[in-house]
Amino acid sequence: MAEYGRLITFEGIDGSGKSTQAGIFYGMLKEEGVSCALLREPGGTAFGEAVREILLKGKGVGGQVVDFGRQAEALLFLSARAELVRQVIKPLLGRGCIVLLDRFIDSTVAYQGHGRGLDITELKRLNDWATEGFRPDLTLLIDLDPQKALARLAGGFDRMEEEGAPFMQRVREGYLELARREPERIRVIDGAASIEEIAARVREAAQPR
Repeated sequence: MAEYGRLITFEGIDGSGKSTQAGIFYGMLKEEGVSCALLREPGGTAFGEAVREILLKGKGVGGQVVDFGRQAEALLFLSARAELVRQVIKPLLGRGCIVLLDRFIDSTVAYQGHGRGLDITELKRLNDWATEGFRPDLTLLIDLDPQKALARLAGGFDRMEEEGAPFMQRVREGYLELARREPERIRVIDGAASIEEIAARVREAAQPR
């Protein structure tokens, strides 16, 4: 029977470079012949991709613009997460696969909790409920100043990115608070370094896992 896999999540504010680093690390593992998968949140399932359109573009069926509040936003993220864990992540891990995930439970606490002002204790409880207590083996937090992160995006912002630097600063502070509370799981990596330097630090942090 194959060894149970590992879940490594990549977190950070929009424009931090986390998606780039997840892709680089995935390519490295593939080159080394490691069984691995790269997923994103929201997404990874047909349901999750549909939810992604609503959450990031604010568009529903037929491209119609939809409006919703912060509680609905949080619940949409959680519902997409529940299906991704059930349909994809758990089966992959059961086959011994290393799963790399672009955003997971910490995003909800940082964005909807610290960013939107929803109750953090309740969000953590709902995260546990949606995932049945499932947690990453390692979380790599790519940390970057919001002004630098938003400058990288150069316009074309989605719903979250349109909130601007003050919102992103609250989100960043939320991530760093999580890292202080869980230093064994969450490793903070300086997102202002070069892509190559960050990739080396990601590999160094992930190697023991």
